[in-house]
Order: sequence, then C-alpha cells, then structure tokens
Amino acid sequence: MSSAGPYEPPESALLLLGPGDRRLVLNRRGSTVWEVRTELGPYAVKVGYPTGTHAWTALAPAREAAVLRHLTSERVLNGEWERGTWSAQPWRTGQSLYELWKPHRIDTGPPTPDLTEALSCALALAALHEKGWVHGDVQPAHFVMGRSAGTFLIDLALARGGRIPRAYDFPYRGCLVHYEAPEISASVLESGTAVPTREADVYALGASLFISATGWRHVAYPDDAPREIQRQAVVKGPHRPVNLPGVLGALLPRMLSAAPADRPTSTEVCDALAHAL
Repeated sequence: MSSAGPYEPPESALLLLGPGDRRLVLNRRGSTVWEVRTELGPYAVKVGYPTGTHAWTALAPAREAAVLRHLTSERVLNGEWERGTWSAQPWRTGQSLYELWKPHRIDTGPPTPDLTEALSCALALAALHEKGWVHGDVQPAHFVMGRSAGTFLIDLALARGGRIPRAYDFPYRGCLVHYEAPEISASVLESGTAVPTREADVYALGASLFISATGWRHVAYPDDAPREIQRQAVVKGPHRPVNLPGVLGALLPRMLSAAPADRPTSTEVCDALAHAL
C-alpha cells in the first residue's frame, strides 16, 4: 500500500534546482507540493505518487511539465522517482479566486464581486483556448490572482491540446465534480472516461464564479456523497438558482446550461464582462 505522504522533493530535483529553503504547501490526492527557493526565484516542486484509488496521480507532475513546454518558454523541469514523477515550475504568487472573494460571501446583502477580477479569470481561460488547449480541471483554486502579475491558470496536468510523451499520458477521468459539466459527468458514469472540451471549461468557470461569490456549489448534494452520487446529481440537475445582480446574474445561467452548444465561448464571456465594466 502506498504511503499518503508527504514526500520530500527527490534528490534529482534538488540537484537541478540548486535550492535553498523550502516549505510544504500541500499534500493531497497523490501530490505533494513544495515552494522551493532558488537563485532564479521561487519554484513549485510537485511530487506525484499513486493513491489507493488512482495510479495516474503518480504521472501527473511530468504530464503537466509536458503541457507547460507547449505553452511557455519558462524553465520547467521534470523527472522520475521511485513512486512516480516530479516537476518544477516557477512559483505563482497570489490568492485563489475563492480566497479573494471571501468578503462577498460573508456580507449580509447579495454578493457583488468585482467584475474586473471575474474578467481576469475569463481572460486566462480564453488565452488557453486560443492556443488550442482545454484545461479540463477549471476550479477556483486554479486561478492564482496576483496584484501586479495578473491571473495565472495553474494545474494543467489534465489539459489536452498537444503531444504528450506516451510514458506520462493517461486517460481523462473527469475532475473535481463540483465543477464538472453534465456531459463530462455522464460520460464518466457510463464509461469511466470523458473528453474535456472548451464548453466544459466554460461550464466549470461558471461554477467557479458561482461558488466563489456565494459559497454554494452549483448543484446540491450531500458533502459526504460518493462521487457516483455527486455525478448523478450533476447530470440530473438542475443547478441552483443564480441570485446574483447585474451581468453575472445574466451570464452564469448561460455558462451553466446543460446543453454545451448553448453556453457562450470563453471569448464571449470576456466580452460580456468587459462590456459591463
């Protein structure tokens, strides 16, 4: 049985990085993440390992590194260790969308989140789509919003759009169900896998904006429900009413449409938010 970690950065990673101090950031779902200080600035080092239910998590760091090499010229490293793979990429400083919008969830009146911040998330997703990629795992924690560096869309291990080394590739089996589109949930329930799409990314962005503004998942199910039950709830719908003022109140129901063809594109989401500013 695999240990649940956390695991230290492998020696091969430390030799390449020439690191200084490091701190543990998180350890869950088959991934230990460290912030490591280097001469080139802080790096995020991800150490992947298999869990009791998922073997693909061991390959996820190296797969993400392969995706990043398609998308950026920044220094990205990866390698293998005894339990899986590891990767290193520049650290992104900022708050997640969910953290940033916490004040809107504790106010007594209707949430009124900053449309500029919503637009920055939509722009980050649209930029990925324009490069021919889909993210496949859009969620509030994956929008890192910095004061000066803009918004980064991180955690690209499940992204599709270009060639991935066969040794590090694996089928797409859905994402965190809170943000899964109905067609993705239905496919996973039927066959165990799905095909991520831009339309599903837009749905996930809508669900991310909704939960960040309100604190509520877009579909109701018990917190401790098994994933199969969660996905059945997403497929059957409907989603919770979107009781938000202004453009978000009009835009989110379209983004959360059960029919992929009825959802706006990520570019159309950007246009609608920009027009309202």
